[in-house]
Amino acid sequence: MTQADFVVVANRLPVDHTPDGEGWRRSPGGLVTALEPVMRRAEGAWVGWAGQADVDVEPFEFDGTYLVPVTLSAADVQLYYEGFSNDTIWPLYHDVIAAPTYKRAWWDAYVKVNKRFADAAASVAAEGGIVWVQDYQLQLVPKMLRELRPDLTIGYFHHIPFPAYGLYAQLPWRKQVLEGLLGADVIGFQRVADAGNFARAVRRQLRYETKASGILVPDGDGATRVALAKAFPISIDAESYVELAQKPEIQQRAKEIREGLGNPRKILLGVDRLDYTKGIRHRLKAWGELLEDGRAHVEDATLVQVASPSRERVDAYVQLRDEIEMTVGRINGDHDTTTHTAIRYLHQSYPREEMVALFLAADVMLVTALRDGMNLVAKEYVASRTDNRGVLVLSEFAGAADEMGSALLINPHDIDGLKDAIVRAIDMPAAEQGRRMRTLRKRVREHDVEDWSRGFLEALSVFHERSSSAAAAAEVEAADVDDDAMDAE
Repeated sequence: MTQADFVVVANRLPVDHTPDGEGWRRSPGGLVTALEPVMRRAEGAWVGWAGQADVDVEPFEFDGTYLVPVTLSAADVQLYYEGFSNDTIWPLYHDVIAAPTYKRAWWDAYVKVNKRFADAAASVAAEGGIVWVQDYQLQLVPKMLRELRPDLTIGYFHHIPFPAYGLYAQLPWRKQVLEGLLGADVIGFQRVADAGNFARAVRRQLRYETKASGILVPDGDGATRVALAKAFPISIDAESYVELAQKPEIQQRAKEIREGLGNPRKILLGVDRLDYTKGIRHRLKAWGELLEDGRAHVEDATLVQVASPSRERVDAYVQLRDEIEMTVGRINGDHDTTTHTAIRYLHQSYPREEMVALFLAADVMLVTALRDGMNLVAKEYVASRTDNRGVLVLSEFAGAADEMGSALLINPHDIDGLKDAIVRAIDMPAAEQGRRMRTLRKRVREHDVEDWSRGFLEALSVFHERSSSAAAAAEVEAADVDDDAMDAE
């Protein structure tokens, strides 16, 4: 097997089967988009599931990356992925918007599958290499990998929120998960608050000493090592969106979208996975009430809601889709005319080119997440608006709110406040739109995905060359100076 100096471990490979099932194409997901530039430069390896149950696929090369598929059975998918990952961890870590389910069989499957990923990563990583583990499906991999390959430098990035201790403490396997994550040298989070929640959980559950961003982790025989836990806000490949937005055919497509909607004065847009964390119900309620109150009119404004299919075999998602589609039908039935519609609902996924055309067509972008690690759609919209127009309405409970203070920040639970923000966005003068959008675009373009990955990997490189725990501790203290400077900024 090929040995790689740099290995990414994620639940999914960065490719999907082509429609004919005969080949592979790059996946459209946010993680793949975020890591694509890093993998192109590194010519590394990527360990992940190929997306189909009970299918064995041999390792293969794709677009300069060595892909190492991990086989999952149908039972693994049901128990590890749909069960523990998405019906236990996902709702718990998103502030229990939906009730988590705790099943011992799910946990057992999670442990077993995490071990399989760790084994695959250990087999492909070169001596003294770097392994970067991604997200909540694989929280046990860092410790497992360290036990298998103590020569490796291990990073872990947590793409979703990490909950406050009072919620996290509900998890029956809370200590095992913390110990799993602390197998990494660097544990990255989206927000400073998430890193703080993690450190508090470590202090309360494991009684380990924490100092600034450093955590002292027992490493056997009375020795300790230092793990770094801090915020590294993820971003996008901003220039790729700028380039698409400037293409004449994309701009023409944006005009066609407006024409297809009856050329309303304003188009509002929501783009989300169909997930209960995204606040789609709150958004629809606010829009429906604005129409009912007469503060908005279908001849004047239309809401386009793209809701990508998600976890369609999980009961909570089936119920959510039914509820949202009933709400859309009721609002449209009450307010549509023969030429205009209140809500254009699209339960589909679209290629990036079509999304950029939608961003250019939309006067107002609604991001109303009840809880979100980051929300890259907010950044994609801003990057696409090369005309410095458009208004971003952004939930303060999305990680993006920490960086994008020039958006209209809202509490999605406050329906009246959300309604007022939507009206303000619709009526915002062009000069104010320009001031806000220029500030937002400057932030997104300066702090893009390369800046994110560079920051994480530079922190990880501190540990890569360490010769002793003491040397690592000294470097972490130096890194904390940068951390404090970032917070002050």
